[in-house]
Amino acid sequence: MASERDFQVFGLGQCSLDYIGTVDLYPPPDAKCELREAVLQGGGPVATALAALARWGISCCFAGVVGDDLFGGLIEKSLREEGVSTAGLVVRKGGASQFAFIAAEQSLGRRNIFWRRPGGPELRPAEIDLAILRQARVFHTDGLCMKAARVAADEARRAGVTVVVDGGTLREGMLDLAGLSDCFVVSESFARALAGGDDPRRACRMLSKLGPRLVGVTLGKTGYVAMTGGRIIEKGAHPAEAVDTTGCGDVFHAGLIYGLLRGWDAERSLDLGAWAAAQVSLRLGGRTGIPTLAALLKRYPG
Repeated sequence: MASERDFQVFGLGQCSLDYIGTVDLYPPPDAKCELREAVLQGGGPVATALAALARWGISCCFAGVVGDDLFGGLIEKSLREEGVSTAGLVVRKGGASQFAFIAAEQSLGRRNIFWRRPGGPELRPAEIDLAILRQARVFHTDGLCMKAARVAADEARRAGVTVVVDGGTLREGMLDLAGLSDCFVVSESFARALAGGDDPRRACRMLSKLGPRLVGVTLGKTGYVAMTGGRIIEKGAHPAEAVDTTGCGDVFHAGLIYGLLRGWDAERSLDLGAWAAAQVSLRLGGRTGIPTLAALLKRYPG
């Protein structure tokens, strides 16, 4: 068993291989479009968050599913090269790994994502190494393996492990998962679907009633809105001339988790998340622009 080693963060969720290219403007149908730049790297909300945390000196273990195809091998290799343990990664024989092609419009700082979901069964609750989970300080999930995520979140709560959720899309089971979480931060589209319009404060109030002590909504270049202890925190984004927004939300959560592990208050932890996300947007790919630990400590000493 891999539980011989303690990890500070245990992550469970989606992992993919991302092929990201820049275009001047997204093309119309039946048109050829030259890529100005292209990178191939690992992706996925939890996987990328753990990659950032590992660069910042935090020990991490990832649990998820890949196929035994070329993409699966590259996904696993990308995590290991970041120093993230893949002890919880399950390889499905004959399965297809998740793959995404992302076209980033460099002049506008936006993107279009084409993706293929993994083939074969998602991670099953029985495949989670609960011994590793119980020894962690933070459990991080995106809810994309919902049954496993709910079982793991429930077990984490019983073990006194802080549960952090990255809510990308309002899908079945996410609000139940919110009730098992300590920190529940969602995307703008999630908040819009929940609140029935562009009112992130209302979305925060609704999420807070489900039980998390910290909730929030990331708003891209507008910043974020969060709520803790009945108090609203609203901040603008850190200035950045965005090249590609891939991975920004993932690394926002990494910054939040880093702050939680350091015992920081909500404002400082969220600000680190927002700053790290802005740095990621300056480079192509969700992991290329993750700030170094030295840069982090220079901006947030102590």
